[in-house]
Amino acid sequence: MTPPFRIECGPCVLRPWRRGDEASLVHHANDREVWRNLRDRFPHPYTAQDAAGWVGYAGAVSPPRDFAIEVAGEAVGSMGMIPGTDIERHSAEVGYWLGRSLWGRGIVSAGLDAFCGWTFANTDLLRLFALPFADNAASCRVLEKAGFQREGVLRRSAVKDGVVHDQALYARLRPSGP
Repeated sequence: MTPPFRIECGPCVLRPWRRGDEASLVHHANDREVWRNLRDRFPHPYTAQDAAGWVGYAGAVSPPRDFAIEVAGEAVGSMGMIPGTDIERHSAEVGYWLGRSLWGRGIVSAGLDAFCGWTFANTDLLRLFALPFADNAASCRVLEKAGFQREGVLRRSAVKDGVVHDQALYARLRPSGP
């Protein structure tokens, strides 16, 4: 029997979503401050039905590409990727969120660095990128601490909660040869 899939990250563990995570997911995701920096497909309010749907979906994808961020045995956030298609099939967009009570502890930076290392070691992806709102300084710092470089700004490229935002484009490339 193979051991459960886990990526050890220091202050956290990345692991597949599983049944039993729903209550913790609702507790940490049902927060307007979390929601306001995410895509609209992330619901608010975040309900038990939303959590059950997400855990069922994410837990069924193999190999996993969406992971629970676990701290002290509890799922407190999420990290994952959306693979590109066609000519962008060797790139993927990464995304993440963390419950507000755990912000500012270096959890997501450590998790993202480990996630990138695992991804480059286990896939044929050449590039991982992220598009945080340019005014989300905390998310931009997370990316920079995880080895991403800012490549530019997509001006007036997103609307969230009725507010027009610029998005920063960050990327981390597969390390080249030895």
